[in-house]
Amino acid sequence: MSNNNHHESRKHILSMLVDNQPGVLSRVAGLFSGRGFNIDSLCVSETTDPLISRITLVAVGDMSIIEQIKKQLNKLVNVIKVMDFTETDFVQRETALVKVRAKPENRAEILRMADIFRSTVVDVGTEYYTLEVTGDDGKISAFLKLLRPMGVKEIARTGPVALAREKK
Repeated sequence: MSNNNHHESRKHILSMLVDNQPGVLSRVAGLFSGRGFNIDSLCVSETTDPLISRITLVAVGDMSIIEQIKKQLNKLVNVIKVMDFTETDFVQRETALVKVRAKPENRAEILRMADIFRSTVVDVGTEYYTLEVTGDDGKISAFLKLLRPMGVKEIARTGPVALAREKK
């Protein structure tokens, strides 16, 4: 039975351990842009070892091209390990900052929604509240959908960070 989903576009979350050195990130990103792949989000941070960084990258595309990119990533000298979370069990979180119009008649409703979504009010102005929310993509999208009718002025999202779940 042949797998026909090979050329179907889907979201891929790649987690890479790389040497914490200048130029590594641009070489990694170059492999994607060189194949016409758009990177949806990119998060880079130190690990428990300051000499090693973790790059969490989200891209949409077909499996065969992602497989080629993974092979090329593994050939880069400064790439230690590449993990594709697409088919595995993993934990992911993303943070968003949302600046929403806080008309006096909507303030109680905004605070109620913030409470329901375990969001925090991080700044209060005369016209806007800035809220911080953390969760998976579904939670953040649902929160934004509820806030939109009030008037969302600005959004800043980190993109997901992810780790594989431990085998039980």
